[in-house]
Amino acid sequence: MHKSRREFFKNASVTGIAAMTIPFAGNAFPENLDISQSEIEDKLIVPKAKGLKITGTFLDEISHDIPHQNWGEKEWDQDFAYMKAIGIDTVIMIRSGYRKFITYPSKYLLGQGCYMPSVDLLDMFLRLAEKHKLKFYFGLYDSGKYWDTGDLSYEIESNKYVIDEVWKNYGAKYKSFQGWYISGEISRKTKGAIGAFHAMGKQCKDVS
Repeated sequence: MHKSRREFFKNASVTGIAAMTIPFAGNAFPENLDISQSEIEDKLIVPKAKGLKITGTFLDEISHDIPHQNWGEKEWDQDFAYMKAIGIDTVIMIRSGYRKFITYPSKYLLGQGCYMPSVDLLDMFLRLAEKHKLKFYFGLYDSGKYWDTGDLSYEIESNKYVIDEVWKNYGAKYKSFQGWYISGEISRKTKGAIGAFHAMGKQCKDVS
């Protein structure tokens, strides 16, 4: 009984694999297939060069669910050049830090127990944005308290200091610094979202 059951699963597996390979073999492209660029463009839903142009992109930094590339300035410089070449004119640092990991040596956040970054990514991004004539937007700090509590109002306190020091040390210094990005992610269950967005947004506008 045990042997026949084992044979059944073995035969079923072989049959299944054979069945899956047939469609792939039948749909294989012939070696002499020749499709012109115009034929491809004729099948586009949106005609070439008629779609909405993408002119901005996020800069992933160091924290949490987005692994940092550990690039040096040479690699970032090349990437900025590529972005400029394809029509990007705006770069947005997705956030300036998350919990203890930060992108610039913030006096306030270091005093709160954050780790000293090995490179001042904010300064580097702003310099490269100026070099390649791109507009830079600064993403606010995420303390992680919102994710722990569901209350976005916790983010006001840290960013109150972050906004002031960033404008003083970077915003007033670089012409590429064009604005702010409130990086909080919310849902219908988020507490304090309206008040937090208003408070942080107002301070960003007032200081700059």
